[in-house]
Amino acid sequence: MKRHLNTLYVTTPGAYLAKEGEAVLVRLDAVDLARIPLHTLASIVCFGPIGFSPFLLGLCGERGVAVSFLSEHGRFLARLEGPISGNVLLRREQYRRADAPAASAALARAFIAAKLANSRTVLQRALRDRPEAEGAAALQSAAGELAPLLASLVEGLPLDPLRGIEGTAARVYFEAFDALITRQKSAFFFRERSRRPPLDNVNALLSFLYTLLRHDVESALAAVGLDPAVGFLHRDRPGRASLALDLMEELRAFLADRLALSLINLQQIRPAGFRCGETGGVVMDEETRKTVLVAYQKRKDEEIVHPFLGETTTVGLLPYLQAALLARHLRGDLDGYPPFLWK
Repeated sequence: MKRHLNTLYVTTPGAYLAKEGEAVLVRLDAVDLARIPLHTLASIVCFGPIGFSPFLLGLCGERGVAVSFLSEHGRFLARLEGPISGNVLLRREQYRRADAPAASAALARAFIAAKLANSRTVLQRALRDRPEAEGAAALQSAAGELAPLLASLVEGLPLDPLRGIEGTAARVYFEAFDALITRQKSAFFFRERSRRPPLDNVNALLSFLYTLLRHDVESALAAVGLDPAVGFLHRDRPGRASLALDLMEELRAFLADRLALSLINLQQIRPAGFRCGETGGVVMDEETRKTVLVAYQKRKDEEIVHPFLGETTTVGLLPYLQAALLARHLRGDLDGYPPFLWK
């Protein structure tokens, strides 16, 4: 099993990362803020105007530490990593399947089925915990609508109908999402999904968490030797990590959506931490981003029993385990890909 290494998130504007022996030195205005041994890191994520030593970039490439650059609001900008690892035969099989409509549809069906099942579980758990609460009827209705959509994902469906089912399910789920928010409703409400830019506080939080999840999934795919850019459900587009978006589908509700709801409902984040930017999009301030990052790392440290492997693991290892299972399927070691199904 892959060792659960950490991710270093750098959010302080103007910080500079330099190489000091085998360690990362974080400096701001000639003051050393932190010194982290590189062998303890799996990746580094920089938000906003962060400086980075070319010598440190070279060392990160040699040691297999991926470096991602994001805007201060969490929009993905670029990713740097060292030589590609993995068996070339695995990638060739990935490309063959991506070019074959039936093979792509079979994998897309698995990703979508897990997404729908996990989204429905989020709704059902909320109903179980708050059966008489306001909004319970909306949650019950949405969970009821998702059940036949899930059942309609029969074998042999081509990609276009599968995408249609996924789109309908996403609409049903997000139409009920506001009912999952129980506190601070005047500032944290959800009407519809907006991305670029996010137009309200909840969308800003979701977009930020999805960006973090995408980074982890992309790293996991690269680690097992798969090409994050070539997907099955999401098709090729320059600059898009399509396979990472595929694998994210089964983890969004379980990891990102639940964490967003916890942060709001437990009042760990406050309305004052959000503001409307010049373009009309809502952004989080630095302190709120730090709160979200700490909560995300804590969530990744939680232990669960993997539903397919039957082994205890951490939430943070799920992207790596699912990427490894996908690679095993493509190699022919597994008859089908077992997506993550939260129980």
